[in-house]
Amino acid sequence: MQAIENTLEKGEYSGGKNIEEFEKRFSELTNTKFNIAVNSGTSALHLAMIAGNIGKGDEVIVPANTFIATAWAPAYTGAKPVFVDCNPLDWEIDSTKIEEQISAKTKAIIGVHLYGQPCEIDSIKQIAHRNKLLFIEDAAQAQGAEYKGKKVGGFGTLGCFSFYPTKNLGTYGEAGAISTNNEEIYQRVKKLRNNASIKKYEHDEIGFNMRMGCMEAAVLLVKMKYLEAWNNKRREIALKYQKYIDNPLIHFQKQYVERASVYHLFVITTEKREAMISHLNRHNIFPGMHYPIPCHLQKAFKELGYKKGDFPNAEYLADHCLSIPMYPELTEEETDRIIEVLNKYK
Repeated sequence: MQAIENTLEKGEYSGGKNIEEFEKRFSELTNTKFNIAVNSGTSALHLAMIAGNIGKGDEVIVPANTFIATAWAPAYTGAKPVFVDCNPLDWEIDSTKIEEQISAKTKAIIGVHLYGQPCEIDSIKQIAHRNKLLFIEDAAQAQGAEYKGKKVGGFGTLGCFSFYPTKNLGTYGEAGAISTNNEEIYQRVKKLRNNASIKKYEHDEIGFNMRMGCMEAAVLLVKMKYLEAWNNKRREIALKYQKYIDNPLIHFQKQYVERASVYHLFVITTEKREAMISHLNRHNIFPGMHYPIPCHLQKAFKELGYKKGDFPNAEYLADHCLSIPMYPELTEEETDRIIEVLNKYK
């Protein structure tokens, strides 16, 4: 509240010290040279496409199992999202199925760090390098996640983050960011988010009003102090779930030692989802669903010609997934009760 009051007193709502300080500190978190604060994670992905010179007639590889904003990004620029099924074990994009979808029109691969767990970065980067493609990280759910001991956001040409209120690092309102080690891309995105203007009233290309607000930055600067502790608490809860939920009707996302998840979500699958939801609701536990309709079956993409059965793993997950409570304020008593109720499900 003090940080918000200070911002109000200064009357500095767009640009200024809060934004500059946030960009500096988030660059330190992601171990990247540059960071650009924007108004949402969706805008971050959109600007990443433009900065990568991706447009009409191009194609971008996108996982079928992700939030729709990942697929919006190429669509916004006139490019075509080309979907790839997820791995049946970790539910992330299946790297063994990427190359068969690459064509002469392919310009980039978007790897999503799903539910807070990094995707298979090394394999995807090798494919991108082999085929001269951009690798873009959708790290909207993965602030602070690590791959082989290094924070995500700096493995790709660009890393895209969301600070929607429910995220591990969330603001009061909407916000996002782009991380990169490429100075040319940094300068272009920085310009694009500000109406493509460096000098006031001069515009070299079509730009956007996609700046992060100072109030949102003020909140993030406070919350960043607690991110590591909050992520560790999420890991504690996740480990407890994994250790003590022993119901054979419940399955988890496979975890890997080299991919340190921050458990933005804790997703399970079960065969009879509606029965599980009713069981949990009777005990005042209210799960979510991420995501009940895979991207390729969304009406918005019907012109792409995908049909049911094209990506069976993503479709199975959509029909059977449930997100059980996961946030750092969960008490030990609440966590124990969730485990007990899940183990009683028959």
